[in-house]
Order: sequence, then C-alpha cells, then structure tokens
Amino acid sequence: MTNVDWDAEAASFDEEPDHGLRDPEVRRAWAGRLRGWLPARAGDVLDLGCGTGSLSLLASEQGHRVTGVDLSPAMVTLAREKLAGRDAVFLVGDAAAPPVGEQRFDTVLVRHVLWALPDPGRALGHWRGLLRPGGRLVLVEGVWGSAEPVGISAERLTGLLAPITGRVSVERLSDDPLLWGGQVTDERYAVVAMGPSGQERGEAAAAGQ
Repeated sequence: MTNVDWDAEAASFDEEPDHGLRDPEVRRAWAGRLRGWLPARAGDVLDLGCGTGSLSLLASEQGHRVTGVDLSPAMVTLAREKLAGRDAVFLVGDAAAPPVGEQRFDTVLVRHVLWALPDPGRALGHWRGLLRPGGRLVLVEGVWGSAEPVGISAERLTGLLAPITGRVSVERLSDDPLLWGGQVTDERYAVVAMGPSGQERGEAAAAGQ
C-alpha cells in the first residue's frame, strides 16, 4: 500500500465512496462527523494527505480556512480544482513533515495516512507542534484486511498520543455504513486529541527548566 503510485491513482481516486463523497448520504455522513470533530468557530484546518480534497471541501463549507498537503502533484491539482474560489491552499509535500510553519493551525486533520508512515510517533509530535494553543489533532485511522491486516489500532494510537497531548477521545466508525458506502467488518475509528492550552504549555516549559 505504501508503494502505490498516487499520481496514477488520482484520476480514479474519487470513485471509492469514502474518497469522492459523491453519494449525498455518504457526503452528509462525513459532514456530520466532521462538524463534531472540528471547532465550532471558524478556524485554520491543515488537511494532511488530503488526496483530492474531499474532506477539505467539507471543512471549507463549514466555514474553515483550509490548507491541504499531499505528496502527489496530481492529487493536489484535483484538490485545487475541487476547491477553486474557496479560502483554501494546496501544497505538494510530505504529510509527515508538511511545508508549513509551526503553531499556525487550530486543527490538524489526517485520514488514513498515519498508519503508512515509517515513524508514526515522530509524525504525531511534529503535527502537535503545528497547532496553536488549545488546538486539536483529528485522526481517522483503522486496521484493514483479515489475512494480512495493515493499519494502526486505536489502542496503539492513543498510546502514542498520551505523552504529547491532553484529552483524547475515540469514536468508533465501523458500525456506520453510510461513511463507507456499505457495511464493513474491520476496525475503523477517529481520534480527537486536544493539544495543551497556552497556560499548560507555559507550565510544561517552566517545569523543564
């Protein structure tokens, strides 16, 4: 999976129900979940591994300013077309170390990317540094396949987050067929991890002196 030529896959990427969100019911299901995961107040969202920008578009429609990053130039081109005229910027870059400045974002949104990275813990630490005080990581992941499963379990992910974030909540997604265009039997979930507030960051820095 990690050796996929995503430029070659870009043209057909949106044919998957949860990629293109072309079915109105699938689209509504993702929009509803995203509304619960993102801040109620309009803010800056960084969509890492954004693909063709389907989640970026939902976030934009909910009033957020979006920056999307994907390693595939073809995906980025499609995302730019999909969000043309909106308050959104798309960049070609590595999701693990995106070409953006630190403490710029209210939310870092990542779907089905972390499991494929060589060092998930390091990526999480870097992403946390991109958040403004009180910001949040929204991570949609899972474990797919039965014979040779791939992915990252919710238990492992919450363990990696524990030392670097504040409150962490897990939302199971496997039992909602509308999200996936049909029933699924594998592990799919979302984790929302709240970053430390400005006061907590200051206390941590003082404790380290």
